[in-house]
Amino acid sequence: MAQRTTTDESLSRDELATYFEHLAAEFRSGDEQLDIEVGNKTVTLNPPETIDTSIDVVERSTMFRGNHETVRVELNWKP
Repeated sequence: MAQRTTTDESLSRDELATYFEHLAAEFRSGDEQLDIEVGNKTVTLNPPETIDTSIDVVERSTMFRGNHETVRVELNWKP
C-alpha cells in the first residue's frame, strides 16, 4: 500500500534554497532516518547510503504562452 503526501505552493527563490538546504542537511546528518517537511506535515523516511536520482529539465517556448521551464528532481530508494 502506497502513501503519498503532496504539496503545491509558490516559494521565493530564497525560500526554495532554504528548503533544499534543510533537505541537504537531513541527508548529510548520517542518521538512519530523516524528516522532510511536506506542506504542514513532517514525513520520516529511511534512505540507504546510495540513492537513485533522476533530474529532468524541460524548456518550452510557444508564441502564445511564452517561455516555460520545468525542473523535476526525483529520488528513489528501498529502505
